[in-house]
Amino acid sequence: MFPTTSVCGFFSLANYVNKYCLLKLSLYLFQRPTAHQGTFRKYLCTNMASNKNIFKGVNDRFHGVTVDSEKEACNTEEFPNKLNESLTHWTNSKTRCVWFKVCTEQAEWVPILVKNGFNFHHAKHGFVMMYKWLPSQEICNLPTFANTLVGVGAVVINNNNEILVVSEKFYDRPHWKLPGGYVEPGENLIDAAIREVQEETGIDTEFISLLTLRHGHFGLFDCSDMYFVLALKPLTQNIVKCEREINFCEWMDIEKYLGHPHVHDLNRFFLKKYLEYREKNIKIHCDHGIHAVVKKPYTVYHAINHIH
Repeated sequence: MFPTTSVCGFFSLANYVNKYCLLKLSLYLFQRPTAHQGTFRKYLCTNMASNKNIFKGVNDRFHGVTVDSEKEACNTEEFPNKLNESLTHWTNSKTRCVWFKVCTEQAEWVPILVKNGFNFHHAKHGFVMMYKWLPSQEICNLPTFANTLVGVGAVVINNNNEILVVSEKFYDRPHWKLPGGYVEPGENLIDAAIREVQEETGIDTEFISLLTLRHGHFGLFDCSDMYFVLALKPLTQNIVKCEREINFCEWMDIEKYLGHPHVHDLNRFFLKKYLEYREKNIKIHCDHGIHAVVKKPYTVYHAINHIH
């Protein structure tokens, strides 16, 4: 039997020779285009990707790769070398963009990634997403992260021709406004409006129509802002206001609201649109479906006659 050191030495030598032969053959074929060059490049990249010193990641249809720090753990001491070998592999395999999802537990990776040319794309609770664009002769066309906040407001009118209005606890000036708030991730506009009205006022409602939208820029976090106003039908009448957020909440006569000094012009506009749609029997209805290509749910809004 061979001594353990001899066995280790033998396999180390074999591994070295294997890498040396692959390197020589790759240089030869990459410099001399052949009918089999594409096949060999694919084999070479696959062979290298199986190396434990290279991050595997998950490939996408845009020829990018994403590495998740939780799924491919690596201690901070080994990370720089593994990153360098991976970058060499991705460059040779014509990868366009490298993404690193760095979770809080691996935050030590961040300065190392920065030193290696990675930039910040976005962050959420528990992780930061960083990227590096590899093609030197191709303009980086990565989309920016979500830059628009989406909010909803609700025009809720009861059978007494009164509108449901709120005055918030945290404000710059006295006001009466529509109940509403921000749409949660993955939440439908209608569901968001119904939820916000219930949370702020305790009133249960159902959808009637989309009324209008307001689009602005440079708001919270310097994001753009889209505010959708929906008409909802009240199913209950007894107000139970949210003590944490709402100072006052009431059913206010429509004419009083339209003439109230603490009502913003834009909120008057929203109510007038509701009254106009009701008079002309206009309704912006919605239909739900599944996208034929991406197989994800969507909602499409369109105008029809008849609004109750």
